[in-house]
Amino acid sequence: MALILMMAYFILRPVRDAMASDWSDSEVSMLWNIQFFLTVGVVALYGFAVSRMTLRQLAPVIYGFFSFSFVSFYCVTPLFEDPVLLEKGFYLWVTVFSLLNLSVFWSFVSTIFTQKQSKRLFPFISAGASAGAILGPTVPLLFSHSMGLDNLMLIAAITLLLAIPIAIYLNGAQGVDKNEVHHQKNNNQVIGGAWWKGFSGVLNNRYLLGIAAFILLYVFLSSFMYFQQKNILAEFSRPERTQILGGIDWVVNLMTFVFAFALTSRMVKYLGMGLTLASVPLLLVLGMGILAFAPWVTVLLGIQIARRVGNYSITRPAREMLFTEVSQEERFKAKPVIDVVVYRGGDAVSASMFALLSDGAGLGLGALSCIAAGIAAIWAGLGVRLGRLYERSHSDGEEGGRDSGYSNGSSSLTSAP
Repeated sequence: MALILMMAYFILRPVRDAMASDWSDSEVSMLWNIQFFLTVGVVALYGFAVSRMTLRQLAPVIYGFFSFSFVSFYCVTPLFEDPVLLEKGFYLWVTVFSLLNLSVFWSFVSTIFTQKQSKRLFPFISAGASAGAILGPTVPLLFSHSMGLDNLMLIAAITLLLAIPIAIYLNGAQGVDKNEVHHQKNNNQVIGGAWWKGFSGVLNNRYLLGIAAFILLYVFLSSFMYFQQKNILAEFSRPERTQILGGIDWVVNLMTFVFAFALTSRMVKYLGMGLTLASVPLLLVLGMGILAFAPWVTVLLGIQIARRVGNYSITRPAREMLFTEVSQEERFKAKPVIDVVVYRGGDAVSASMFALLSDGAGLGLGALSCIAAGIAAIWAGLGVRLGRLYERSHSDGEEGGRDSGYSNGSSSLTSAP
């Protein structure tokens, strides 16, 4: 299922990002600000749906809805003589899909598996996602010229539909480790609760606030890399950009597929969650320091590849393990607020900051790299802190039982200092 979802997204991603190079930093910054308000509305509607749907219904409905939306884009695109506004709408919608799509998936699997199972299985699930992310960019890489960009939307929509029967199957085949105590969820039961509980849950839970801050710092660094990459590719044509971005995606995801098997589970086991979460931020502190003194294109692209490989193979699966320690309602309501609203809010703020520092203050790549290195250092420290809270909770859970203290979100994580 992870393979199919990531394949669909990575067919669309090069198409979306190729459009952005036709727009100025200020235009993209404005889109990212619009994105934030759009995602607040989408996540609120998602919270409303979660309150009234069963777990068995949720994933098929969400993925069916997004598939239909991309078919709609495919159908209406030929009707526009000047499709700039439609393209910007597509850019915004793919970005919403990219986060909600994965948030729903990881909420889904964190409900199925226990914490101990997640340590073993999440790196393999992440590797499956990387396999899909390898296959996805291959389509625009090989066929963007011959098929046209519009047809890639249709292929992605059809691919997304394939995830629905798998989600239905997994809903009825929850794995149980006979050596572990595992609380079976009733997937025919409505999650219930108010639609706004996701927003209030994040604000009232220090553990979730810590995860939100961790993602926010990641977004700031990602935005820095994204804008620099966008500006570098501006001199190429749109099909050429699509091919280049598809090629970069292919290399990143091939490396991620290899490293996800070899690194993540071993790092969590031997280094602990704190150092695992801090490893990629510390790598970026070094990389940004090098970039500050050697502001070359090859260095920038190398750091971009290292950042993305580290995120997909180490940071993302480790971060998703943190959500095995929260209640089911928090998993399905608060998690999308963090994954989508906080993420896109970070996009809006960081895009405005980048446009102000680059277009406004005229700072170059070297000065911006120094700022990014400082952000990465703070990010690393927060990762260590979250890892310690997670491991402390796991120790308490082993003494008091897997589900004690988590059913209502009132665990020791909530009141952590």
